[in-house]
Amino acid sequence: MNKVRTFLIRIHILLIFTLSLYEVAKAQDPQFSQFYANPLYVNPAFAGSSKVGRFVLNTRTQWPSISGSFTTGAISYDEHFNNINGGIGVQAVFDEQGVGTLRTISMNFIYAYEIPVSRNFTLRTAVQAGFFQKSIDFSKLNWFDQIVRTQGFINPTLEPPGTASIISPNFGAGIIGYSKNFYMGFAAHNLFEPPQKFYAGASNPVPRRYTANLGLVVPIIEDRSNKRTINLYPNVIMMSQRQFNQVNLGMYLSRGPWVAGVYYRQNTVNADSYILVAGVRTGKIKVGYSYDGTVSEARTGAVNSHEISMAFEIKKRNPRVKVRKVTCPDF
Repeated sequence: MNKVRTFLIRIHILLIFTLSLYEVAKAQDPQFSQFYANPLYVNPAFAGSSKVGRFVLNTRTQWPSISGSFTTGAISYDEHFNNINGGIGVQAVFDEQGVGTLRTISMNFIYAYEIPVSRNFTLRTAVQAGFFQKSIDFSKLNWFDQIVRTQGFINPTLEPPGTASIISPNFGAGIIGYSKNFYMGFAAHNLFEPPQKFYAGASNPVPRRYTANLGLVVPIIEDRSNKRTINLYPNVIMMSQRQFNQVNLGMYLSRGPWVAGVYYRQNTVNADSYILVAGVRTGKIKVGYSYDGTVSEARTGAVNSHEISMAFEIKKRNPRVKVRKVTCPDF
């Protein structure tokens, strides 16, 4: 009975936290439905938060049924080092929009500092520095002055040529606080709103992106054998960028190595999609798949999205590692 009461209280707190921040949630940068499986992208403070070295791969195909869909990939590695009392992480992200018309490649380096606040609660603060490169294939663009009404796009355009590729530095920061069965965090990306100008005199900075997330581990069945242990992982992420608000709310259930869950994504304009998640976890490898089913008016053409995540953990030989692992979310 006490476990049920504690579970209900935690769910109540989670919902209050979600509703209180919903009005300021926004997002426009590339996103991942399996945010818990791409920790460095969500918050740089997750760097080194595992007891082992962690190598993560993520790939997402959004709306493959339409021409010019979005393809996003990420690769990262992070590890905790006692001699610097923190974690080091590096991540690269690739994003392609419009059948290769617009490409973005970013590289970020992270340092996260661990602060043991008490015996049961830990803070990690992080700074992130890197750069991004954006490129446009102008040969794939069509302009109004090229149109001949009866023949289509046949005229050469009089539009001035732009810069095909730009590079800009970028910075971010984050903080997380966690105990054995609870964590919450906040991160800010594009801190100084770096420019992304393809034409001289243009003003088009990358807007600052804020991310808040919270999660719990709720033991349902505890057993000495991990194969019979069942845990529930309710979690939420809210993203805020310019005038676009978005929240992902849901949970997944684990039984031994198997994981399954469901999420719901809502933005300020409309309901976006439901997300089904399935995966498997072993001692060294974690693999996850998610399916996004569109529920907005775009579902006629943009039916679904697919995402795959893989994580490889590298065990350390040093038995004196004292890092406090973030146990939620575990997948």
